[in-house]
Amino acid sequence: MVSHLVNTIRNVVGITGNVIALFLFLSPVPTFIRIWKKGSVEQFSPVPYLATLINCIVWVIYGLPMVHPNSILVITINAAGTAIEVVFLTLFLIFCHDKKKRLKVLLIIMVELIFMAALATLILTVLHTTQRRSIIVGIIAILFNVMMYAAPLSVMKLVITTKSVEYMPFFLSLASFANGVAWTTYAFLPFDPFIAVSYT
Repeated sequence: MVSHLVNTIRNVVGITGNVIALFLFLSPVPTFIRIWKKGSVEQFSPVPYLATLINCIVWVIYGLPMVHPNSILVITINAAGTAIEVVFLTLFLIFCHDKKKRLKVLLIIMVELIFMAALATLILTVLHTTQRRSIIVGIIAILFNVMMYAAPLSVMKLVITTKSVEYMPFFLSLASFANGVAWTTYAFLPFDPFIAVSYT
């Protein structure tokens, strides 16, 4: 009875976390509408989108049944986040007129994809239990989650220099906070140390 109630609460909190995370992933839409209208990325940084892309891919791997069973809500939102970041980065590449910057972004994406393919291959062939796979992928997911939440800080220098917050979207910051609260709650029903550490 108690475990059924805990699972129900966990699912409700997880679905709430998915909705909030979806808003987090979509919060840069006004930025990309502006980029589309102006036909230029201006001073916007690709770093948050690159960090979010690799973060989402790692969490998809973490949520796989052969890595961390019963994590479908982790997979669904991070698969959606991966797709959204691919769209954002594609738009960034289309409207980036600086060839060096465009090449740098493409190289980072390639490195991220190679790293993820290597991680998935190693995890699934070398480690033979879900507990070991969860530990390794969980630790890596924590590192990339920290990068994702730290990435908007790369914009702080621009905000301080220009004395304008236009390059640091408010809704991105708000959605990040709400997302952290939801997923921290989810992590304690039952306890998942990797999700808990990532969002507290």
